[in-house]
Amino acid sequence: MTAETYDYIIIGAGSAGCVIANRLSAGSATVCVIEGGGREGAPNVQVPAGILSLYGNPKYDYAYTGTPQPELNNRRIPVNRGKALGGSSTINSMLFIRGACSDYDEWAELGCEGWAWDDVLPVFKALERNVIGQSPDWHGQDGEVFVDRPRDPNPVSAMWVRAGRAAGLQENTDFNDGTQEGLGIYDVTQKDGRRWSSYRAFLKPVEDRPNLTVLSGTETRRLVLEGRRVTGVVVAGPEGEREIRAGREVILSGGAIGSPALLMRSGIGPGEMLKAAGVGVVHDLPGVGQNLRDHVDGMITVRSDSIMTLGLSVGNLPSMIAAPLQWLAARKGMLSTNYVEAGGFARTRHAGTEPDIQFHFVPGYRSHRGKLVEYGHGYAVHTCVLRPKSVGEIRLAADGTMEIDHRFFTAPEDAATLVEGIKLARRILADPVFEAIRGPEILPGPGVQSDDEILAYLRAEALTVYHPVGTCRMGTDPMAVIDPAQMKVRGIEGLRVADASVMPTLIGGNTNVPSMMIGERCARAVLAA
Repeated sequence: MTAETYDYIIIGAGSAGCVIANRLSAGSATVCVIEGGGREGAPNVQVPAGILSLYGNPKYDYAYTGTPQPELNNRRIPVNRGKALGGSSTINSMLFIRGACSDYDEWAELGCEGWAWDDVLPVFKALERNVIGQSPDWHGQDGEVFVDRPRDPNPVSAMWVRAGRAAGLQENTDFNDGTQEGLGIYDVTQKDGRRWSSYRAFLKPVEDRPNLTVLSGTETRRLVLEGRRVTGVVVAGPEGEREIRAGREVILSGGAIGSPALLMRSGIGPGEMLKAAGVGVVHDLPGVGQNLRDHVDGMITVRSDSIMTLGLSVGNLPSMIAAPLQWLAARKGMLSTNYVEAGGFARTRHAGTEPDIQFHFVPGYRSHRGKLVEYGHGYAVHTCVLRPKSVGEIRLAADGTMEIDHRFFTAPEDAATLVEGIKLARRILADPVFEAIRGPEILPGPGVQSDDEILAYLRAEALTVYHPVGTCRMGTDPMAVIDPAQMKVRGIEGLRVADASVMPTLIGGNTNVPSMMIGERCARAVLAA
């Protein structure tokens, strides 16, 4: 097995990893980025509406499946994660959401000193290039992450925003200015109407640096350790299996699924679990794979005869035929949609001072059969629990396979909150603004009205919005995996973790941009060492 050496090895070119690669390669240090997925240059990645072709596509999506969930009728829940340069920022809905200020203050209260809102806001602003003209108190203008309005939102999305009056929810034109509550059209991470992934923002512009090597389509099999110091990795790619050595450090940025899995397969994790899976224990670190949190989600989908909504139909043929030309000429038309164009945040009767649910509104019919594309028209709204109390884990089974166990609804509060969220979404959809396009509710359906009936529906149909975090969490207590000051793995030398897995709790919103912020914080810590 041949070996090559770099100063830094970054495992994973996702939302955080691309930021780290950019920053560490800006000097003279040699940097190697290793990504299991391939390149993302295909048109369906760059065109916003192409998102429908990405989920479940083995070229771009690891398409994991969770373990049977007892509280969800023993169903196995899909876990979509990006498999390409850019990671999940290459297949996500491109929403620019940072979470509530109080989320980060809570991190600090949980032992992550230096991660309060006042600490992370300057980092967020340094990453952002806001082209909308939003307040400089909350937004940056000089960073790499382009933030824009959707180019051509569907008029039905504006109807959703106006309908918020039925639930006492005002329009919110900036979900990132310290006040999340309300409904609105989401800002997006797009440049000139195209997807602007972490790869496009941070890695692609610097790939020609002579000290930067990017290995795509390359699987990281395990970490190489000498005692309790990580000295490199073993990878498998087009050239076969080989060892790559790190002269200084390895930074693990494989995400909330990939990072704990690699640690455990390398002998770092809960000792008894590793022994049962036949893995030699290098470092018994019980928190690895624990603290899995994700946004559990329920959907309402409505049929409509109106071709104002997005859809596949004979009546919509003129718009479908015109769509490619509209996209090429002006970045408008049906291909410009990211589908979850609108949404917002609200409080149920179970909430405290912050919203406890988030809406993702789709101005098109969401299949009641689970298909990505369904003939006909309609509209839908997804409702998720923002700060779930249910906590799961990622573990290695006795045969060495990885198991993702969310344990959804094991905390009854989550089920109660989502039931209230579905009721609130129905109140919004009942507003007269929708009368012109109203049709039958297909899911949950008119026969599902009581709390018990809604809960039964959620047990049968609830999924996630793909925001797993927390499985290598930062902190100072015995179950913490990462030192919050340096982002180093406790008890191991030469290894840091920087991605959504280090979040001690799940933030109230989408996780792409917070993961970039985590990557920036890690890079600064490395460069300051």
